[in-house]
Amino acid sequence: MTVGTYPRRMPTTSTNRAARTVSGLLTGALLLAPLTGCSFSSKNVTCSGSTCTVALSGDGAEAKILGTTLTFGGVKDGKASLSVGGAAVSCGEGETVTAGPLSLACSGVTEDSVKLSASLS
Repeated sequence: MTVGTYPRRMPTTSTNRAARTVSGLLTGALLLAPLTGCSFSSKNVTCSGSTCTVALSGDGAEAKILGTTLTFGGVKDGKASLSVGGAAVSCGEGETVTAGPLSLACSGVTEDSVKLSASLS
C-alpha cells in the first residue's frame, strides 16, 4: 500500500503580517509600560500620567515611583536625605534635584518627613 503525501498548507502573507503586527504592538506596550505612569493612589503615593506625588515620614520609609525605589533617610539641616535607586541625594524645601531617572521637586520638609513630586527626567 502506498501512502500519498499531502502538501502542507502555508499561511497566507496577510496572516503572517497580522501576527507580526500584533506581536510588535504587545512588545512595545510592555517595554513602555514602566515609563508611563498611570493614575493611581496608595497610602503615600498619588500618580497621574508620568508625575507622582509622595509623602514619606520616618527614617527608612520607602515608595516605588515610576519603576524606581525612593527611600527616605531622615532630615539634617533642613534637607531631606533620599536614596533614589541606590543614588544618594538631599533636597530642601523648594529645591529640585535629579537622581537616576527621576527629577524630584521637594515641596515640604519637616523634621521627620518629606513631601515631593517625582517625574522622569
